[in-house]
This record gives sequence, structure tokens and C-alpha cells, in this order.
Amino acid sequence: MKRLILINGTMGVGKTALCQELKKRLPPCVFLDGDWCWDMEPFQVTQETKTLVMNNITDMLNRFLACPAFETVLFCWVLHQQAILDELLARLHLERAELRIFTLTAKPDTLRAHIQKDVDTGLRAPDVLQRSLERLPLYEKMDTEKLAVETGCPAQLADEILRRLAK
Repeated sequence: MKRLILINGTMGVGKTALCQELKKRLPPCVFLDGDWCWDMEPFQVTQETKTLVMNNITDMLNRFLACPAFETVLFCWVLHQQAILDELLARLHLERAELRIFTLTAKPDTLRAHIQKDVDTGLRAPDVLQRSLERLPLYEKMDTEKLAVETGCPAQLADEILRRLAK
């Protein structure tokens, strides 16, 4: 049976680093990032671009879920509202897939440190910090398995996810 693992959380919380670690430990595996579908200049959030991105993400995920070359599909994205997550899941072909959804949570000071490091290295713009902090409380309300990033580095968080998957 296929396995789809969604890694959720606010910007800068460590989703990509965790997925890179999990990819090494769950072969044959593919890692997809929803942000790739938003990588545009100028960045625009309109109804047209939101529809385009959701269509591209669901098409891409469904194609990888159908491909026999992979047992595990890892996907990360900033899914800050249950309605967005529900729309995504409603559009996926999960009949023959085990679904697990993990949300990375962080204390504000931890998130500040993560994002500041990214800002200092040029990976993120400074304005990301405030938006990310404002979204933190939204993730606690979501119907997902929570993982506090303070409990460890990406390798330790991957260990915890593997323990949960084994149950």
C-alpha cells in the first residue's frame, strides 16, 4: 500500500529539512513541496493563482500516488487553514494509500530564530517573520498530528515520525 505523508506548518518551521531527512529513510520515496508551485515573480495571491496552484498540486500528487516506482510520497506545504487541507484531501485519490498528516509547531522564539537564520543567509525576506508568527495559533486548531520542533533536530523529528508510522 502507498503512503502519503503530509508535513504541514508555518513558514520557516523546518518542513523542508524534515522532508529531506525522511526521504533518505523511506525509499523508494519522492519529496514534493507545494511552494514550488508558488515560486513566481512577482508573487501574487489571487483567485486565479490559488486555483492554478491547487490544481497543479493535486494533479502532481495524484500522479505520484499512481506511480508504482514509489512507496512513499512526502509533501510539505503551508496549510494554515483546515479548509485548505480539506480541499486538498478531497481532490486526492487516496483509495489505496495510507494518509498521515503531521504539523510542525514551534514556540515564537524558536520560529524567530529559524526565520532569522534564513533571512541572514538570504533564503527569506524579513517580512516573512511577522506573517509566520501570526499564523502559529492556526495550526493548533488543525486536525493533524502535532510535532514540536523544540523536541529535536530534523533527524530526531524524523525518528519520531517513523516511530508513529510503525504503530
